[in-house]
Amino acid sequence: MTTRLIKHPCKKNVALYLGRQVFLTTDNFESSLLPFSIPTSMQVGTPKVTSAHFAGPVLLLVLNQKVYIYDYEVNSWNASVGIKHPVSHLSGDNCCYSEHPSCMDISNSVFAYLHGDQVSEANIYFSDSCGYTFQKFAYERQAELAGSLGGVFYFHSLSQVGLLLIDQGKAMFCYSHHPVNHSFGLPFDYNGTLDILITPGQKGILIFWFEKSLLVSWNAGQLVDPVEVKEGRQIVYSSLSEAKVTIHTVAANENELAVLTQENHLYYGNLGVLSRSLVKFADQNIWSQEAALMFTNVGMLEILTPLPDSVFLAFDFQKCPVNIQAILMDPKLQVDVCKVELLQGEFENKMYTIDMNSALELTALMIPRPGMSPVPLVMVSNPHSLGLQAVIYEDGYTYDGNTKHRLNISLMQQHHWGRADPNFTSSIRRPTMSTITVDIANKEISCVDLKPLTALVSVGCDLEKKIVIQNEITACYNGILDPVALQDNYSYVIERDAYDPNFWGQKATRDLVVHYHYEQLGCPHLVYYDTPWKPVVELWRGGKFKEVVEAEYVLLEVNGLFTYTYSLTAGTAFCTAQPQNWTTILEHAGDKGLFAWDRENYVSCHTDDNKAPLRWPDVPYQILGGPTDNKVVFDQRNGMYIFFLSIVDPHYSYCRLETSFSVYVYGAFPMSVIPQESTVFLLTGAILLTVWLAYILPKLLSTEKGLRLKGFWVRLYGRCRQSCACWQGRR
Repeated sequence: MTTRLIKHPCKKNVALYLGRQVFLTTDNFESSLLPFSIPTSMQVGTPKVTSAHFAGPVLLLVLNQKVYIYDYEVNSWNASVGIKHPVSHLSGDNCCYSEHPSCMDISNSVFAYLHGDQVSEANIYFSDSCGYTFQKFAYERQAELAGSLGGVFYFHSLSQVGLLLIDQGKAMFCYSHHPVNHSFGLPFDYNGTLDILITPGQKGILIFWFEKSLLVSWNAGQLVDPVEVKEGRQIVYSSLSEAKVTIHTVAANENELAVLTQENHLYYGNLGVLSRSLVKFADQNIWSQEAALMFTNVGMLEILTPLPDSVFLAFDFQKCPVNIQAILMDPKLQVDVCKVELLQGEFENKMYTIDMNSALELTALMIPRPGMSPVPLVMVSNPHSLGLQAVIYEDGYTYDGNTKHRLNISLMQQHHWGRADPNFTSSIRRPTMSTITVDIANKEISCVDLKPLTALVSVGCDLEKKIVIQNEITACYNGILDPVALQDNYSYVIERDAYDPNFWGQKATRDLVVHYHYEQLGCPHLVYYDTPWKPVVELWRGGKFKEVVEAEYVLLEVNGLFTYTYSLTAGTAFCTAQPQNWTTILEHAGDKGLFAWDRENYVSCHTDDNKAPLRWPDVPYQILGGPTDNKVVFDQRNGMYIFFLSIVDPHYSYCRLETSFSVYVYGAFPMSVIPQESTVFLLTGAILLTVWLAYILPKLLSTEKGLRLKGFWVRLYGRCRQSCACWQGRR
């Protein structure tokens, strides 16, 4: 009995009309349209659409409790994979700020579920691939929840998954992550099956409606309030249900809301801060059973009605444009004039990233009307993650003499402000998102063109960051290696006694030939074998050096070389718990593969979070950087090492900062083939023999036997001299 019109938030000309028939347009209903149809091969009985959602470049439809995908750009149909139970509804959102991966992830995320299932037994499915494949979604504590399922939503504005629970005419949201998972949202009346609309822009604004009720939430369902109806400055109805009207359809964009009723009433309101009221426009004959509402621009509304063609099977859409600003100028509506002439900021509709220990500075400009004193408000949708500080000051005058007010906004992770209780802040290890909005408090409904300033802030990995190993002294610079030879398919051999292909420290059965990738590694760093060493790690962002990394990191020789150790042990590193090492990490690596040690699974041995008792204090401590001065100690072996380096400190960056680099170790003499014990024994014996001879020989030469022996050697020496002289004369 009601119609729905779903408009793509990012592609403004794409929309889906749902009524007695379904129409999909890619030109804002400008051209004639045939009723939308699914291929015969996919039909199961009479197709019935119970839910639809635009997920990035595709349209998802629930048809007869199954999910189908239509790619309107290439005109192709697919059935979703992975859903094993009937579903009735889809939910998702679209991010239009940028092509940043975090923004794209929002558009790719979709939930599918069966409305009305018992929450404790409900089968919920989640897709991160625009609905092509789904996996069973495990909601923590789901089995403990009571009531029926009213919806599953990913509130990106709060970085939470929310479940709507319905029980005995009341509904409330529960949330997935700390700190809001410890309590429910405030309950509200649930009288009928509410259609829930997530407005574009990731600001956390939700609209709940059915024929007899209209509710709005500005904070992702934590508080849900009825929408008031005003005439001038007076509130005539505290909720639309008191007006005794039957809602036919609802439309909303980032900042505006419109409602059409079967009584030919058209209501309008803005979704600004502290604004939850509608005004009723003059009655006109605008309602019909097939009518739908659509915002085409700020302050521009259209009432659409499909009309069948008398000759062809196609339909044309009759458009009734509504200029909101022009209607609000009617004195009969008694609308106050807007108090602000200008509100602007360069950050509007942009996306920013705040990594760990980073900050963001934004500015906005407000110019009020003469004699007016509006109050600007700066808000974040996720105060558990993103903290702010705002300063406003006068910044000159316009040509008309109006005062310009400048607003300086500082944004930082809530953890680093130091002003919030730990029970209020979200987990610092988990990347989150938030929007920042600058608006005017109690803004008049006549401020149609004065949009709030909104930007999306990702508290997560800054993709412009990378780490580089400082390489001032290379083996090429010192002439040990030739860079030309390194670039010419250079390879080297690792002897079987020095490496283990399984990384367990066991000797291999054969030598390994390694091909050197000069393009990736360049000339290797030069290190003397007998000097403890650690690399100097530099952080770069956008091609500019930022700092030397002091955070904790780990090394692994990628070919399995084990001819090195560390200068510190668990005991000398003052660990209070047994430290992690590559052996224990690789045992539990699973699908992560060889380089599995990262910020996600690292646990410091110096914190109370590590509960492993310190049983083996003499094992090598394999973490470099951080609070210790640990270094790498090489064995007596010359040759090439190729290291993988990973920053594991979870509080340094949300990025997985990794790199590979090469080292050439020199200065080690070849190992002796004679055992060390034998060498020491023979050398000691030779020294003692020399001392004994130096003592005994002078005594022997003073005896009669010593004199005869001395004479013998003198005569022998003389004869040798004569023989040599004769031989030289003959020559």
